[in-house]
Amino acid sequence: MSRAFDSQDAWLLAAGTHTRLWEVMGVHPDDGGATFRVWAPNASSVSVISDRNGWEPGVYELTGDPSGVWRGRFDGFHVGDRYKYWITSANGVHRVAKSDPFARSTEKPPETASVISTSAHEWGDGEWMAGRAERNRHDAPVSTYEVHLGSWRYEPGGYAAMGRQLAEYCVDMGFTHVELMPVMEHPYYGSWGYQSTGYFAPTARYGSPDDLRTLVDELHRAGVGVILDWVPSHFPTDEAALGYFDGTHLYEHADPRQGFHPDWKSFVFNYGRGEVRSFLLSSAHFWLDEFHADGLRVDAVASMLYLDYSRDDGEWVANVHGGNENLEAVAFLQDLNRTVYAEFPDVMMIAEESTAWPGVTNPADTGGLGFGFKWDMGWMHDTLEYLREDPISRRWHHDRVTFRAVYASSENYVLPLSHDEVVHGKGSLLRKMPGDRWQRFANLRVLVGYQWVMQGKKLLFMGGEFGATDEWNHETELAWNLLSEADHAGAQGWVRRLNELYRDLPALHQADRDPDGFRWVVGDDEEQSVLAFIRQAVDSDPVLVIVNFTPVPRPGYGLGVPPADEWELVANSDDAGYGGSGFEVSPACVPDGDEMHGFGQSIIVDIPPLSILLYRSRGGDDLGGAPAADPTTA
Repeated sequence: MSRAFDSQDAWLLAAGTHTRLWEVMGVHPDDGGATFRVWAPNASSVSVISDRNGWEPGVYELTGDPSGVWRGRFDGFHVGDRYKYWITSANGVHRVAKSDPFARSTEKPPETASVISTSAHEWGDGEWMAGRAERNRHDAPVSTYEVHLGSWRYEPGGYAAMGRQLAEYCVDMGFTHVELMPVMEHPYYGSWGYQSTGYFAPTARYGSPDDLRTLVDELHRAGVGVILDWVPSHFPTDEAALGYFDGTHLYEHADPRQGFHPDWKSFVFNYGRGEVRSFLLSSAHFWLDEFHADGLRVDAVASMLYLDYSRDDGEWVANVHGGNENLEAVAFLQDLNRTVYAEFPDVMMIAEESTAWPGVTNPADTGGLGFGFKWDMGWMHDTLEYLREDPISRRWHHDRVTFRAVYASSENYVLPLSHDEVVHGKGSLLRKMPGDRWQRFANLRVLVGYQWVMQGKKLLFMGGEFGATDEWNHETELAWNLLSEADHAGAQGWVRRLNELYRDLPALHQADRDPDGFRWVVGDDEEQSVLAFIRQAVDSDPVLVIVNFTPVPRPGYGLGVPPADEWELVANSDDAGYGGSGFEVSPACVPDGDEMHGFGQSIIVDIPPLSILLYRSRGGDDLGGAPAADPTTA
């Protein structure tokens, strides 16, 4: 049943603080008909066009009020009926059929009608929801599998069937969360959902809204969290969508220097308008509330923060202080995170932010943006650029894999190897790696292993876990047949083992933002392209990480270590079972009394070619010793 749109709703809407507009806006069916509400303050008339009236304007006329909301209730409408709004501008010149901005369901693209919808889903994820706070904590092991539903694995049955398969696969692989590329309705499939039109409607390509709820339910009952990509930065110019909605630039800035994005040829939201802020805040809360999402990854945050983002001189408008910061967008993002965490304190708000904007994950009340996590794009770019180099040249670029230690504790980071790195001619992760087939797979195992042992949560795009050979194509499913080949299956097995260790060893996940959680052992051996460091957390066994970025073995390599009875090998990317060379490595190393690298003890390790080794201490105390030299400042 529809709740009345009252004076309090009108005030919150205009003030930009309404977070539950879907409860009063859009269409709400009842036993005998439906109530319609739409915000179009500059229209001279608005009517509902539908299957019920042959799509003729003027039959179901809505009535406007001072808040700019048009409303009306009509008999004869039912769940499943298609509809749009016929809007005439104030001067009577502009007449257009618009989809409902608050539609809960749509017809399948390329058609653009909204569909009357209600939910009958009965959630079965009570146990997950009651305990998810522990799984989303900053010190929890968060290992995310990024998925584009349309090209992951084709399975008749849409959302529901994919939910079952995803749940089974993530449990087998050890991923703790799935991140879905935008499932909000979008007219152009090739935008992958990032040109969203359905801010309250899942895409109909894979089923109904309740089918998507079933997908989330399946994952939750399997113990897997669900993060949704969400796009408040821009929206497409399609005629049926939000642009020029009532004959004026309602949702977007009128000035194209502020309201049009040159990269994506799309409109930019006007964050200074209260009703627009309420629309976006409500959209975020909607997905967290109605679909039990465990977090939102907010797309293209940098494009929101900077007025001159991707614009030349003369193509942007400075703020009131003459700067390039979008003060209205900053305030919106702070309000977004405040309101979300106030209502859903156990979710994750994640920023895709590619610049050095300070305090992205610091509290909004202290001047930060208030996100829970930020993608570390710098780590991703530096690491991939380094590994693209021929191993013989890596000594000249050693700083690319050591520089992160300078800033690793500055934010709560997610380390992403996302879809953006395997499209538009960039090639798959495997194809980026130099060398012959064996070296490419060895480099890939080192890349993913290095990602898993560094400070920060993990995100890996689908296909990367088994070494997809071709770059991602949204038109076809992943080449799962590759798993019949030993090296691809070995890469998958390596990721499975990394997830197991990441979950089971607190040193690898509990102290991501604590400077004491990471300590160099060797960071300046650029001649041999070897790194070694300690990961440490309170009341847990330290983990020694050794990386050899060349195809040359390093036998008899000495390393200083904290006090321990022995160091036990727990992971070796060069193991023959993962497709490695099988170079012999000692399963345990007993320290001697020789000082090295600032530690009172040391061990001798035979390091395989193009490999990453993990040793866990047994019978030790704490890190001990004096700090080793920092290679980023030496």
